Amino acid sequence: MSGRPGTRRRWRRRSVLLPAAVVLALVVAAGLVWFEPWKLVVDESVAEPAPAAAAPAGVAEVAPVVLASGRLVAHEHATTGEALLLGLPDGSRVLRLQDLATSNGPRLRVWLTDAPVLPGREGWHVFDDGRYLDLGPLKGNVGSANYPVPAGADLAGLTSVSIWCERFAVSFGAATLAP
Repeated sequence: MSGRPGTRRRWRRRSVLLPAAVVLALVVAAGLVWFEPWKLVVDESVAEPAPAAAAPAGVAEVAPVVLASGRLVAHEHATTGEALLLGLPDGSRVLRLQDLATSNGPRLRVWLTDAPVLPGREGWHVFDDGRYLDLGPLKGNVGSANYPVPAGADLAGLTSVSIWCERFAVSFGAATLAP
């Protein structure tokens, strides 16, 4: 260090500011990775047709049977649309989210659950308290998509659907499935 006044003070300031800037940059980067804030302004649209059963030659296509359905209600984020549990003639089942409109978010999943759909804030966190069947990642936060139900899955008691955010353990929206 030279004998000029203020040199030591500038050196101390730099030795504190540089590590603080590095820590701040790491915190911001971690926050971006964790929260994925760009998803709040970027929609992922999906437009899958409703499932149709293959029919033998010369026979008209057979429409799926609606086993249960319900309107989606908003929880953590504004959510609208319809959930349809469909039975196909071959015995397979598909959950269809139709005309869905919700926010995009990190690690969104589609769950069939045994939890009741509660309105408002009371319903945000109940879906992982009991039994649920994970049908996979949400294909898009806007539009219509089909989610195959695994063969042999026991749906007894699974009376609701949730668009579940695994990252924050919260429901974006849900529907009670009624026959």
